[in-house]
Amino acid sequence: MTEPEAGPIRVLIVEDDPVAADAHALYVGRVPGFVAVGTVHTGAEAWRALDRTAVDLLLLDLHLPDGHGLQLARSLRASGYHADVIAVTSARDLAVVREGVSLGVVQYVLKPFTFATLRDRLVRYAEFRAAAGEAGGQDEVDRALAALRAPGPAALPKGLSAPTLQRVTGALRESVDGLTATALAETTGVSRITARRYLEHLVETGRAARSPLYGQVGRPELVYRWVRGAR
Repeated sequence: MTEPEAGPIRVLIVEDDPVAADAHALYVGRVPGFVAVGTVHTGAEAWRALDRTAVDLLLLDLHLPDGHGLQLARSLRASGYHADVIAVTSARDLAVVREGVSLGVVQYVLKPFTFATLRDRLVRYAEFRAAAGEAGGQDEVDRALAALRAPGPAALPKGLSAPTLQRVTGALRESVDGLTATALAETTGVSRITARRYLEHLVETGRAARSPLYGQVGRPELVYRWVRGAR
């Protein structure tokens, strides 16, 4: 296995959905002090990546096509890999959370999450790593552990509301062929500009993808589609 070196915190993204994996890698790259060293989509691919790449932290989806993420974490620990884990999951099962603590899971991120949420978790993890060394007393131990305790969910961007986002999300998920901002505005009763803001927010958080809609006169309009597996 390859041992991590000093420098930026090296993150391996383990996520079965390629679109979500690319979005997570983009998020990681936007946080100072972190670098995404690769994206893989199965547990087997994660093993191969760890054998050839120095990794400090796994951003690990718990629902992989070839096994549960905690099974992968358990096998890694048994084989001597010491990379920490931030688990990414849509499950709310606290029993899973408790099990993960003993396997090196230092944080949980619930899907869907925003860049701000992941950035907060990564920054807190970096603060925890920086506190390494012998503690001078209980206060220092408490401060090191407190760095990992995240606050409540990140607030929505200014001007967006949770009820409207829920309506927009529902309409987009029910659309087989996707929706333009105009079509979404007609469906939800908001303005086209407002619809576009919510759609772009869903793209930013990895829950929607956009592509140009050709076949019309003039500038092509964008059509937005729900990302498979997003929550």
